[in-house]
Amino acid sequence: MAIIALKHLKSSLIKPYIRAFSDSKSSGIAASGLCLSVTLCFIFLLAVFTTPPVLAQEAACGQHNGTQLWISPLNPKAGEAIKIMAVSTAGPLAELLMIDNQGRRTALPSRRRGGPPWSLVAELAESPNRLQRIEAYREGKLAACHEFTTSGVNAQERLKEWNLAAEAFYSVWIETLFGAPSGENLSFTSLQPVLRNAERNFLHNYLGLNEDNNLPLTPDCADLPYTLRAYFAWKVGLPVAFRACGRGSAKAPPHCGAPTIMAEFTRGISSQSNFTKFSRRLVDTVHSGSARTGLADESTDLYPIPMNRETLWPGTVYADPYGHILVLAEWVPQTVDNPGMLLAVDAQPDNSVTRKRVWEGTLLFANTANAGPGFKAFRPLIQTAPGKWRALSNDELSDHPEFTTYSLEQDQLTPDDFYAKLARLINPGGFDPQQAYEATLAALVEQIETRVTSVNNGEAYFRKNPRSVIPMPSGAAIFQTIGPWEDYSTPSRDMRLIIAINVLTGLPEKILRHPELFVLGSQSPAEAKARIEQHHAQRILESSIRYTRSDGSPWELSVADVLARKPAFEMAYNPNDCAEIRWGAKPDTEEYATCHRRAPAEQRVKMEQYRAWFREVRRPVQ
Repeated sequence: MAIIALKHLKSSLIKPYIRAFSDSKSSGIAASGLCLSVTLCFIFLLAVFTTPPVLAQEAACGQHNGTQLWISPLNPKAGEAIKIMAVSTAGPLAELLMIDNQGRRTALPSRRRGGPPWSLVAELAESPNRLQRIEAYREGKLAACHEFTTSGVNAQERLKEWNLAAEAFYSVWIETLFGAPSGENLSFTSLQPVLRNAERNFLHNYLGLNEDNNLPLTPDCADLPYTLRAYFAWKVGLPVAFRACGRGSAKAPPHCGAPTIMAEFTRGISSQSNFTKFSRRLVDTVHSGSARTGLADESTDLYPIPMNRETLWPGTVYADPYGHILVLAEWVPQTVDNPGMLLAVDAQPDNSVTRKRVWEGTLLFANTANAGPGFKAFRPLIQTAPGKWRALSNDELSDHPEFTTYSLEQDQLTPDDFYAKLARLINPGGFDPQQAYEATLAALVEQIETRVTSVNNGEAYFRKNPRSVIPMPSGAAIFQTIGPWEDYSTPSRDMRLIIAINVLTGLPEKILRHPELFVLGSQSPAEAKARIEQHHAQRILESSIRYTRSDGSPWELSVADVLARKPAFEMAYNPNDCAEIRWGAKPDTEEYATCHRRAPAEQRVKMEQYRAWFREVRRPVQ
């Protein structure tokens, strides 16, 4: 009777012991005799309820408390590396454990990132050939678990919609993709080497098709956020949308048409060729106007969001009023010894992708009638019927529980207020004035060094094409065109450099204007201002960069030299000029002596006409 009763129990915890108990009959042990022994029955029942943890907790396995576990690739094979990512929207995670089918528990070394969302990322160099269970813990409690096998197809989630879990996964994927020590200069020739890097890209070969080999992805500034979003959607099975948009006018921001919604990725695993065809169509459609749409407009791919730490996740897009676009990559918390940082990535016309600090020199904000600038999120898509999707409206996003709230907050801010609020988000504890100066100086040097790469790219082009002259567009088109001018000229970068110089030299006055942003101690704002002016005079002589002259020799410029040459950068963006001219060298100097290339006279006349745009840091409407 005991055997019959046990066989009626459905729990998988008891089934292994039922089999063992039944098998005992074939070994000559009478089942009835076994059950007559009270002691043996007690031992049997004790064994049932002290099964290994991997079995005892089977019913609890799943995603809990705003935490999700992911493994990559989708269907790992025995002996191959496997990556594990735990993503939480509910708070920091403490640890990841691996439990094998014998109940043995192993803590996994993991990299902790973010907040919010928070994550732990680990890797197994070699997957064992058996069932495995991964558990994530928060404050000693199980937050989520996931079981997988290397001997078949796993039931791992293929996301079905853009919800909170999907957005958090996307955010952490971006943060991991561009992760590096905060002081490291992170730059790539294009997006391709980033996505092909298995250590960076959690979704590398996620589908098991070697789908990242030879994947042609070289987005420019406007394409980058769309390409990242589409790549993620392809891998995890989500829909993606984009719109054809105008460029706007002097009095109105760009306006877009109805969305093109790509749902093919939701129907199963899609090939690299299908994604490549889609991505080409995507980049042929979107441009800088796609992100500069009006903040109140809802016929848009991106919508404005509140400006706070809880909403500005990695993956958030920043659109400046003049067309440049950045993607937030990581928040670096403020500590007692070091200021906080907000890091972002952008792409340039030459397709290079660089991580940089977010500050006034890289993130431009202005109140203009012809653009809706600010931090924005991709407009979510919801399924209305099988195979049918639509984008959420602004009203729906105003209080939707799964998505970041639609907000016109940034529309109410002056540039001064915008930058002050951003400074408080990055350094909520306030800035020591000298610490603030050093962070600003480091950001400027970083920006100058990035320009070194851009000028070098132009020089490389002319070494291959020594008799070439790159045609120069007219008017506002110098900032946005196609061909070699777009690839090798630097009008947008140089305007941002001039702004960055103004930010550094204007920091002492900012202490007077916004003393609430600084930790002044016993100093008055005027005293702090005077000390920073003295510090500035010394530090700009101590910091320097090097550029490469036309003959290949290096030339060193102090930051003081760069600041003094600010007027020269108003006409230094033309790649037909030699590197020496582009760095402001004066004729009849040793530095200038190696220059042997000059822009045509008619181009120099046009540059003189446009010089006021740079002097006044006022980009014209395209």
